[in-house]
Amino acid sequence: MVWADAHIFIYHRFNDDRYPTTNTSLQELRNNFEYFKANGYEVVPLSKLVNALKTQSPIPDNWVVLTVDDNYKSFYQHGLALFKEYGYPFSMFVMVEGTEKKYGDYMSWEQLKEIRAYGSLEFHSFAHPHMASLSDEALREDFEKGLALFEKHLGVKPHYFSYPYGEFTPRVSAIARTYGFEAILNQNTGAVASFSDPYNLDRNALVGKSNLKHSLSYKALDAQWIEPNTLLKDGMIQSLHVKTPSKSTKGGIYISGHGYQDVTLKNSEFKQEINKKINQERTRIMISVGNAISTKLLIKDTYGTQ
Repeated sequence: MVWADAHIFIYHRFNDDRYPTTNTSLQELRNNFEYFKANGYEVVPLSKLVNALKTQSPIPDNWVVLTVDDNYKSFYQHGLALFKEYGYPFSMFVMVEGTEKKYGDYMSWEQLKEIRAYGSLEFHSFAHPHMASLSDEALREDFEKGLALFEKHLGVKPHYFSYPYGEFTPRVSAIARTYGFEAILNQNTGAVASFSDPYNLDRNALVGKSNLKHSLSYKALDAQWIEPNTLLKDGMIQSLHVKTPSKSTKGGIYISGHGYQDVTLKNSEFKQEINKKINQERTRIMISVGNAISTKLLIKDTYGTQ
């Protein structure tokens, strides 16, 4: 068995064309599943990948993990049948308020209990807030309210957590980790390798007509991000500094809204003056060496220090 890279994918809605940016048609879902089947990929539970990371066991190149954020009824009504047909496990991340307050698009507690026979149920917050805009107190209130209701209705504690909107900062991450999750997932493009941090696992979105082959070609780049870690309050990104063990002298940097540029690595480091004004609320920075990548989503932290 080879030490290599696994891939985690994220879905949201199924066969619900009212929301094209988060929807996956059943035909596209079947295409994804047929691709996995035809090309020798093994769809494994999230727990198997997390346990391999924690025990430093080999991670094969053909492992795929499937996750679903937001407990929309469209999964129960449309998506679940295909998961059952192919026998593919999944982890569904539950936005508790949607079920507790019986929002129209969300599954009931009884439906969640029913699908638990086929996959695991995990935590995705109480109210799906933009967490970096909440104070420490408000953040803890969301976690504690959501977790209490999750355990009350489902009778179990969730093992894993995924950030609403994929948004987090060092402050948000530190608070999330105090709730004892075994792993935390983001929504950054990438892969999972033996050196990956279980508390910052990359997931690739499969919505619309996805380029699955392209997503599976990504490798994980071992990267220590020194800066930036948040978007400055004035919207500036001043500089980038990332250490890698790569021996390559050539790499690339992509910044959403500003495009891609080739860079020269010195002493295995990405070290670049950026000095760019960012007009978006969310900015992705991706560094690459060949097809190995590391991605960071930058947002402003209303209550963080800079």
